Amino acid sequence: MEIFKYMEKYDYEQLIFCHDKNSGLKAIIAIHDTTLGPALGGARMWPYKSEEEAIEDALRLARGMTYKNAISGLNLGGGKTVIIGDPAKDKNEEMFRALGRFIQSLNGRYITAEDVGTTVEDMDLIYEETDYVTGISPTYGSSGNPSPVTAYGVYLGMKASAKEAFGDDSLTGKRIAVQGLGNVAYHLCKHLHEEGAKLIVTDINQDRVKRAVDEFGAEAVEPEDIYKQEVDIFSPCALGAIINDETIPQLKVKVIAGSANNQLKESRHGQILHEKGIVYAPDYVINAGGVINVADELYGYNRERAMKRVEMIYDSLTKIFRMSKEENIPTYLAANRLAEERINSVFKSRKQFMQREKNILSKKQS
Repeated sequence: MEIFKYMEKYDYEQLIFCHDKNSGLKAIIAIHDTTLGPALGGARMWPYKSEEEAIEDALRLARGMTYKNAISGLNLGGGKTVIIGDPAKDKNEEMFRALGRFIQSLNGRYITAEDVGTTVEDMDLIYEETDYVTGISPTYGSSGNPSPVTAYGVYLGMKASAKEAFGDDSLTGKRIAVQGLGNVAYHLCKHLHEEGAKLIVTDINQDRVKRAVDEFGAEAVEPEDIYKQEVDIFSPCALGAIINDETIPQLKVKVIAGSANNQLKESRHGQILHEKGIVYAPDYVINAGGVINVADELYGYNRERAMKRVEMIYDSLTKIFRMSKEENIPTYLAANRLAEERINSVFKSRKQFMQREKNILSKKQS
């Protein structure tokens, strides 16, 4: 991977490598764009097979956060941290405190939060070293675990998607295949079950599958069989790149709406879904509830205010679906355009303001 060429292609600002010998910390912080404000994005811990894989993941996720924050109406840019290691056995206190010190050294350019492989308790450790962290324990006046709020946003986004596909946003009686049963997916399944949806689920963790079967009356299938299910809605809530050349021919669905990041392996797969008439809810739009929630902490957390903003996910997707239909473009492209329009508008406005200030200063000096 030619890092600088990749960064130039997608207009990244900064890539920071963080190493602490005593704790074993090996982390990468990627900052994509700070036009709208400081970069906000979670800290992910994962046993990457190579350093190159970790770098690529950090870069892709950071860019995704730029678009997610922009289209969510947040005054924040996009960034991400990835920690190389197994979250089940490699964590220690000093690792997260060391990461906190690295984040502090960026002087507010980047703000972190919980992500895959990290917890509220890990964020509390980072908070010992820096104020530039969200999603810490409620005892500190924070919002805590963002997963339930992310799930609520996905639930609302799924209803908006159902309305686009079926003419009605009711999920009662709909057959929904949920791939992955982590924290977000569990809370999503709870919402779906309460509305009367019929769930087909899978996960590599059999304890999670058993819980979904016991609590929600879900039907369990093997991970490789989830794509073959004849359902109304497919909800990817595990890893990314699962919409690809191998899986698309297997899908028998009208809607794809889930919490996983980077669901399309390549942009062209979004075009294929569009041509097939499958309603695809762009992942960074529908799963934005968590970041909307933790971003509210920057103003002094108010749950009612945060949840009102999360509810706007329904309207954002409705706007994207309308644009997709009117311009005959894939939904992912409609979402990208809306996010880019907001970023470019703010950039131009700021540039004009700076030019005016420069002209005023020049007149005073003359």
